[in-house]
Amino acid sequence: MEAERSSDLVEKKLIKEILDGRFPVGKPLLSERELSVIYRVGRPTIREAQQRLARDGWITFRKGLPAIVNDYWESGNLTTIVNIIDQMELIPDAFIIYLLELRTSLAPVYIREAITCQPLKVAAVLAESADLEDTKESYAAFDWKLQKRLASLCPNPIYLLILNSFDNFYIRMAEAYFENSYLRKISTEYYQELLQIAIKRDGEGAEIAVKKIMGTSTELWKNKSSLKVNI
Repeated sequence: MEAERSSDLVEKKLIKEILDGRFPVGKPLLSERELSVIYRVGRPTIREAQQRLARDGWITFRKGLPAIVNDYWESGNLTTIVNIIDQMELIPDAFIIYLLELRTSLAPVYIREAITCQPLKVAAVLAESADLEDTKESYAAFDWKLQKRLASLCPNPIYLLILNSFDNFYIRMAEAYFENSYLRKISTEYYQELLQIAIKRDGEGAEIAVKKIMGTSTELWKNKSSLKVNI
């Protein structure tokens, strides 16, 4: 495996320091010289890492002065979200809820369009759910494959680009979600319902079904004490 570049390591360390509050929002970073001493790399490496941080909304350069730390929630982008997620050893419930809510907004549209345009291909993917092992790993892998495949069958390619941003995070989130056997059960029922909808080529029916299951999933996760099997 290729060794990680020094500038990549410095970029990750700086992001961690910003998230941890060592470099607070609205305050300046240390100078390039100071950072090069701390991280034991040359100033060009520091500059390269900072250029990527500026591109992704973490910092803003100032002429003749150290860069200043941005409010990354306001100035960031999809890459910023990925950067934040990569720093998480454990995924907090809040992020799972955020992703479920995002999926509730996006998935009904791209799944409707996929079934409208490519119903047989959608049905072929959904049919694979009949052979799933009753494990969190199996369900997580299948659900991510399903989401990306259906997004790729939608005529609008932007949906797949958005999903691609969550490649590393989604499986971890999904395994936490599917650890509960009741959530695996209702997902199985959903896959089978969507399969029948795809066979009927009912795009509008798909949109309704997806909104319903995803709304239900989000509420169940928000109120985990209401689940039939504790998480």
